[in-house]
Amino acid sequence: MCPENQEGAFLIRESESKKGQLSLSVFDGAVVKHYRIRQEAGEGFFLSKKNIFKTLNAFVDHYTNNSDGLCVKLRKPCIKKKVPAPIDLSYKTADQWEIDRNSLKLLKKLGYGQFGEVWEGLWNNTTPVAIKTLKPGSMDPKDFLREAQIMKNLRHPKLIQLYAVCTLEDPIYIITELMRHGSLLEYLQNDAGSEIHLPEQIDMAAQVASGMAYLESQNYIHRDLAARNVLVGEHNVYKVADFGLARVFKVENENVYEAKHETKLPVKWTAPEAIRSNKFSIKSDVWSFGILLFEIITYGKMPYSGMMGYQVIQKLDKGYRIPQPANCPDKLYYIMLECWNAEPKGRPTFETLHWKLEDYDMDSTSYIDANAFVK
Repeated sequence: MCPENQEGAFLIRESESKKGQLSLSVFDGAVVKHYRIRQEAGEGFFLSKKNIFKTLNAFVDHYTNNSDGLCVKLRKPCIKKKVPAPIDLSYKTADQWEIDRNSLKLLKKLGYGQFGEVWEGLWNNTTPVAIKTLKPGSMDPKDFLREAQIMKNLRHPKLIQLYAVCTLEDPIYIITELMRHGSLLEYLQNDAGSEIHLPEQIDMAAQVASGMAYLESQNYIHRDLAARNVLVGEHNVYKVADFGLARVFKVENENVYEAKHETKLPVKWTAPEAIRSNKFSIKSDVWSFGILLFEIITYGKMPYSGMMGYQVIQKLDKGYRIPQPANCPDKLYYIMLECWNAEPKGRPTFETLHWKLEDYDMDSTSYIDANAFVK
């Protein structure tokens, strides 16, 4: 939200979750709230059927004079700050994506993991980038480069954009767009609720669900969805990252990927059927998304606190689910429980999760029967 926008600033846009439908975003002076504009053939536009308008101009005129269920009256259209779309570092990398490593300057280490490091850097002394390195001998370079190949083929505003690679000598580099605020996990833990409240948390979750809905539409699975693998950029932008464990799955093969036995699983984020049989699907990603929602609402707490991995597996098999966090609204916990349905087919799609979060009503309440999601 640009600082020039005041209370009542609004935007009518195409819904991200329902193509062909419209959404209304309104700034209430503190946060942006979203409403689905419904349409019926021959009737017009409406939020509620008690007020139906033949044109969008009539719709705006009405809510400019009367809030009538909105958080505030509409005032001026939102001033949009143009954020440049990610582009390849040079025209050559569109198809030929190998670049000279001497064109890169490593400035500051952002983090490290089992297989290497992540650095903030500059390309040609002009373009800020993130550089992921592979520690020589730590894994098969083909496995590392699979991440780059997958990222190259995936283009969505809520997925980290690949720029280029350096593969001709060690260490191998993958160059991506830079997200200056690091991982969502660290972001949540460092702010500790001082500036992040429920509307912002729902927005984080909706943006991640948008990226995952795109992966779902492309028949890809992530397999390691967690707050540590979501990155935070400027202007409250959140993007899904780390496709190092992602695998394409085939519809004719029951939409599952069978992991290698030596692969280490992040047990506390992994669906029970994936733990038991090493078979992953987009529905096991949905389970992980439920754990991510827990991380978001608890400001980065460890799920299943105090339990070892084997204890988690035993308890899940008996129907145990993470209890509702103290500050978690019923409606959000209900969504978590849907993600943790014991039957993969009973879990929602990411498209459904996205529109539920995009249209989340902060004031609504609902009754939860946790047992309905377990057996």
